[in-house]
Amino acid sequence: MDDELNVTHVTLGGFVDIDKYRYLYFLIVLSVYILIVFSNSTIVYLIWIHPSLHEPMYIFIAALLINSVLLSTAVYPKLLIDFLSEKQIISYSACLFQFEMFYSLGGSEFLLLSAMAYDRYVSICKPLQYARTMSRTTVSIFLVLAWILPACQVAVPAGLSANKKLCTFILKAMYCNNTVYKLQCVVSRAQIIHDMVILLNVAILPVLFILFTYTRILIISYRSSREVRKKAAQTCLPHLIILINFSCVCAFDVIAVQLESDFPKTVRVIMSLQIIMYHPLFNPIMYGLKMRDISKHLKRLFTSAKRI
Repeated sequence: MDDELNVTHVTLGGFVDIDKYRYLYFLIVLSVYILIVFSNSTIVYLIWIHPSLHEPMYIFIAALLINSVLLSTAVYPKLLIDFLSEKQIISYSACLFQFEMFYSLGGSEFLLLSAMAYDRYVSICKPLQYARTMSRTTVSIFLVLAWILPACQVAVPAGLSANKKLCTFILKAMYCNNTVYKLQCVVSRAQIIHDMVILLNVAILPVLFILFTYTRILIISYRSSREVRKKAAQTCLPHLIILINFSCVCAFDVIAVQLESDFPKTVRVIMSLQIIMYHPLFNPIMYGLKMRDISKHLKRLFTSAKRI
């Protein structure tokens, strides 16, 4: 193709020893993807069929698990194809679409965790107002905003990047994350500022809000009865652990691009896979084992399956 016409295909150059281990990589990633879909879908199914779990907290958990499956689906099918292909390439437009899905769903994760934190805050700190505050309408609004707001904001840099001139066509990653900016000849200051605003809106502010609500919960729980402290620990600890885990892998995703040359290729691969392999499996494990009501129904499901 003519470079002056802006090559429409990008080579994914983040793979390590793919010619040697392609089938092993394929089997591992396929197994992980099936496990992600199965584990997350199982808990969503339990929440769906049991009326006792039709509460805001569990609805937000189901939304978070669905979000994990969608985030994985934005990456895994293309990864599996690449492992079996002689050339690991992607069209630039498809790359930008994957970029849009990856970061909009990532932002949705933070907003869903914020909604869950607010739900726990009202439940523990203002129990008499809980039924009125966390109505079905409120929950629906939170869910819609959690998916729509990040998608609309991330669509702007994705759309602007579509018309950018490219100076290199090798992406130093296995999927299209923010390394797509390294393909462009020039990244404008306005684009950087806009991305910082997005980061502030869908990540930093939600995290600060979550930390604020959990601090308030901690203070009020400490002053309350033992039963309230126990309830706070059982319902808030899994959310907080997942927030810390997801924040760490997202922080690496942002920092790694800026320090690209300082990380060995293998380390970049391992860390970039954390957000699409480890984290989507971590969510159902935490909620399946640590949330008592979900764990109870999960045990019943597998017990009945063994009897059959």
